Amino acid sequence: MKKFRIEKEIIELFPEIEIGVLVCNGIDNTVKDKDKYVDYLAEAQKISAKYTSAEEFTENPVIRAWRDAFYKFKTKKGARCSIEALLKRVKNGGTIGTINPLVDIYNGISLKYGVPVGGENIDAFAGDNRLAIADGTEEFITYGSDKSEPPSPGEVVYKDDAGAICRCFNWRESVRTMLEEDTVNAFMCIETIDGKSSENLNAALDELAEMIEKELGGTVVKHILNKDNTEVVIAE
Repeated sequence: MKKFRIEKEIIELFPEIEIGVLVCNGIDNTVKDKDKYVDYLAEAQKISAKYTSAEEFTENPVIRAWRDAFYKFKTKKGARCSIEALLKRVKNGGTIGTINPLVDIYNGISLKYGVPVGGENIDAFAGDNRLAIADGTEEFITYGSDKSEPPSPGEVVYKDDAGAICRCFNWRESVRTMLEEDTVNAFMCIETIDGKSSENLNAALDELAEMIEKELGGTVVKHILNKDNTEVVIAE
């Protein structure tokens, strides 16, 4: 059995945190049409403009909330929330390219709802997945690298028994658990930390679940974790 849980120290740091989780089993994530999600991502990029209407980029509420959150724990210099990185790229005239169906789907949801969305291969987890404070010894190798870059002590990370899964909440993920075409069972998560986004979180989670089931098949089960519900089984 594998579980996902939010550790006590995270609740103490972010008492209003809500993590939306989808447990996806039996999906088919193979790329059958390389251009299938180009239009989907282009439309999501247009919708995302409403989150960057403030003249000063960092004063957009979506960006400000996560900048303030990152100030509360130890981070690597330059680390930014994944939704900030996506919105900044689009704001600067860039585009979001396709990777594989599940990643394309969740990037679109992230842009449409202004929330950080992530996903990992459940079968690659070593034991439970925990949202926790790093002790600095966790092994972590990210995409494009061949050496371990452990998180700083005090950094917020997703981790399992083998090391860090994702650093600074959702900034960089480990190659060990990343979603690939052969992923069959996936852990998807959407994060909010301000206590004001429950309705948006649920809407984003529902659309993500619907798209995964429609496009990739399998089964999808939804959970919401918070200070009163900190643990869920993600694999029997």
